[in-house]
Amino acid sequence: MFSGDVVLKQVAGRQMSAGDVADADLLLVRSITQVDAALLDAAKHLKMVGTATIGTDHLDKDYLTSRSIPFFNAPGCNADAVVEYDLAVLFNLFEERGESLLDKTVGVVGVGNVGGRLCQRLEALGVKVLKNDPPRHAAGESGFIALDEVFAQADVICLHTPLVKTGQWPSYHLVGEAELERLKLGAVLLNAGRGPVIDNQALLGFLQQRTDVTAILDVWEHEPQVDATLAARVHIATPHIAGYSLDGKLRGTHMLRQAAATVLDAPQPPDLSEFLPVAAVNAVTVSDDVTISALINMVYDPLHDDRRMRKTLVCDDQPVRFDLLRKQYPVRREFASLRVIGLRDRALREQLRAIGFSVDLA
Repeated sequence: MFSGDVVLKQVAGRQMSAGDVADADLLLVRSITQVDAALLDAAKHLKMVGTATIGTDHLDKDYLTSRSIPFFNAPGCNADAVVEYDLAVLFNLFEERGESLLDKTVGVVGVGNVGGRLCQRLEALGVKVLKNDPPRHAAGESGFIALDEVFAQADVICLHTPLVKTGQWPSYHLVGEAELERLKLGAVLLNAGRGPVIDNQALLGFLQQRTDVTAILDVWEHEPQVDATLAARVHIATPHIAGYSLDGKLRGTHMLRQAAATVLDAPQPPDLSEFLPVAAVNAVTVSDDVTISALINMVYDPLHDDRRMRKTLVCDDQPVRFDLLRKQYPVRREFASLRVIGLRDRALREQLRAIGFSVDLA
């Protein structure tokens, strides 16, 4: 990609120190590395900071700006993976209950890269969607309702806000006792955004009293430390891997390669399609008796991640194992990697297309 000799230094994200980056020209991280003055004051040659994530709350953007260090994230890189995590857990949950997601009202809190795409797929399925996003509403966009109304009306609530602690619309502990008390009987609360958006202690106390409510958590307030008592009350518990598809990881890396090429005035890399491998299972022939959840589970079964995580909760080194679950995460592909063949049921074909599958005519 670049001319001359390139020295690549790999450092564990939580252990990265100022000495590790003192001589760096480029710093590329993920969400577990705090990039601030403590890390970068000794870095005198830094030309760019990049994070292969959607979120940027781990970057001290004011500090980077004061140093005139360009910084880049990868907005949308794993948005489809997170959306498909949501769909996987919800289709599995409602099939288990003998119900249908298509009959539910879904509230989406935070309608950005992830939340917006989730709304699009749900609406394409014919699901009624309630949207809450105060910054977008204030900017003049329409179609949003108040958070209190979402919690009171929705059967399912999906949280996809960034973590914001200051300003007009902070999201830290956005969901506390008052919001939880508004949940409908039998509601589902899903957080695959940022852990501290929910007050986890308030959630634990609430779930101990309201056993009718189902919680699904991929993110936790004090990661990598997970409250085992809370996890025991959660229907599906996973280790912050909602966006961990191979497609999303490669897409994020590719976006940073493009940014680095621009900063260093180097040639742009080839198109991402040249790097995505063919999925191990890439086509399946089915009859009209197949269920959406069965096809979803062929690509991604969230219960596998739930079981892996629960095994770590009884270990003395649980935080270390939480990080290992992420670092050693198995290859997972997105729905579009599977081509579904043989369906004659037009409605089912359209539903599968709506959530992202490739579908051939029978």
